[in-house]
Amino acid sequence: QVQLVESGGGLVQSGGSLRLSCVVSGSIFRFIRMGWYRQAPEKQRELVARITGSGTNYADSVKGRFTISRNIAKNTVDLQMNSLKSEDTAVYYCMAESSVSNVEYWGQGTQVTVSS
Repeated sequence: QVQLVESGGGLVQSGGSLRLSCVVSGSIFRFIRMGWYRQAPEKQRELVARITGSGTNYADSVKGRFTISRNIAKNTVDLQMNSLKSEDTAVYYCMAESSVSNVEYWGQGTQVTVSS
């Protein structure tokens, strides 16, 4: 069974940085697309960043501040978040889409809270 576990969330002051990590069971090569999403209270889940073999994509709101990357050796997808703003406060979820079935797998989420 595919499992995704996020870590690295926490409380940080505005302007600070956090690095989120998503550990994926099995090889990340089994997934055609991986990414980070977030959901703020009473709001819809939104794409933050995604990565494929072809490149990366970012939400306009995080461009220039966030960087998504893969660590093949550790089987992780990471999200470096710099210059954090209060509007970045949300639960952040890791997602992996199967290259075979296109099923999306999700982690349990990690809370990021940015204080002003």
